[in-house]
Amino acid sequence: MTEPRFEVVFLYSILLFGSFLVVESGIGVNWGTISFHKLKPSTVVDLLKRNRIEKVKLFEADPSVLKALMGTGIQVIVGIPNEMLASLSSSSLASDLWVRQNVSSYVVKGGVDIRYVAVGNEPFLTSYNGEYQSYIMPALLNLQQSLAKANLASYVKLVVPCNADAYESSLPSQGAFRPELTQIMTQLVSFLNSNGSPFVVNIYPFLSLYANSDFPQDYAFFEGTTHAVTDGSNVYYNAFDGNYDTLVSALTKIGYGQMPIVIGEVGWPTDGAMGANLTAARVFNQGLVNHVLGNKGTPLRPGVPPVDVYLFSLLDEGAKSVLPGNFERHWGLFSFDGQAKYPLNLGLGNKVACSIADCSMLDYGGSCNGIGAKGNISYAFNSYYQLQMQNKNSCEFDGLGMITFLDPSIGECRFLVGVTDNRSLSSRPTALAWVSVVWFFWTLVL
Repeated sequence: MTEPRFEVVFLYSILLFGSFLVVESGIGVNWGTISFHKLKPSTVVDLLKRNRIEKVKLFEADPSVLKALMGTGIQVIVGIPNEMLASLSSSSLASDLWVRQNVSSYVVKGGVDIRYVAVGNEPFLTSYNGEYQSYIMPALLNLQQSLAKANLASYVKLVVPCNADAYESSLPSQGAFRPELTQIMTQLVSFLNSNGSPFVVNIYPFLSLYANSDFPQDYAFFEGTTHAVTDGSNVYYNAFDGNYDTLVSALTKIGYGQMPIVIGEVGWPTDGAMGANLTAARVFNQGLVNHVLGNKGTPLRPGVPPVDVYLFSLLDEGAKSVLPGNFERHWGLFSFDGQAKYPLNLGLGNKVACSIADCSMLDYGGSCNGIGAKGNISYAFNSYYQLQMQNKNSCEFDGLGMITFLDPSIGECRFLVGVTDNRSLSSRPTALAWVSVVWFFWTLVL
């Protein structure tokens, strides 16, 4: 099997001409920060820029992250955690303060290009038992007034990311919001429509497969299926389109069938469950991107893709709860240290990326291209370690790396070693060290 190239590049726009409205579509990423070993925000922003990723969705307004995004031109969705909805819904002063601290102070010349504020995250999730439901509309109204006071209401739009369990049906054409949500969804969508905001939904075919052993695996992908779903004159060949059109039908039933839709989260994990692996993640995400880039749309919206699609997620998050499943910590396109996991072409041509370390020798034709998966990651770990001047604190990688004085070079593939300025180490070659991968790690995941 050919070794993977370390590349992730960016798709920006799709234009629909003719009698259709011009639609700007783009692929962005979710940037979560629930990790024991966080990269510096400036390092992550550099990762985004190197890979031409120009849209990012944040789950909270972290000042260090927002400051790192200043002047980059990257379009940003800033999130408000569910736990803040109660205070924002009950106090206009609280919403004024939040907007002033987290939006107004950054949307300035040379600042952050904040396009959306995500009010809550999946607040209608069934498992919440309506805990946040009563807060949504009052919070939206307060925040809209606060944006208007700051003269930002025409530029920064409010959205509410919803889980796909907000609607249901046996066939896409029969899609409807859950009965207990019909009233508030009608209010929400009316608000979004009147203020020029899209409907944001999170769609996860992987979770459908994970939760149901009878779910046809090939239907979760975009490669064709022997389990196509026939719905009248429409035929569905993948779960994403079926789910998307179920939402379109639900919106139509409450009078908003033309509502623009943004995919707030979609992706595939690389570990932690059956079916969660590098190959599946690459096939799913590449299939999804090709589907959007190909302007195929869906049976109910032919030729009209989502407004934007935000892949989940940019980085693995090792501190996330595993109550939903161990896979929760393995959604990243990049591992926690910024190393790309698999090749993914998002539409602007090939670009090799290996975070802040030099992994160019792992590319096709490189001297280290054939050293295997374990060798690839050892090489990447070592490159980073040498770049950090052999600082021992830079080699832990969640316990996966170890310092060795034995040269791990293989054949023509030479593991680089640099001279350190650390006075506690001799600068002679006999004192220089490499980083390799602890063996038990590979017995667990390969």
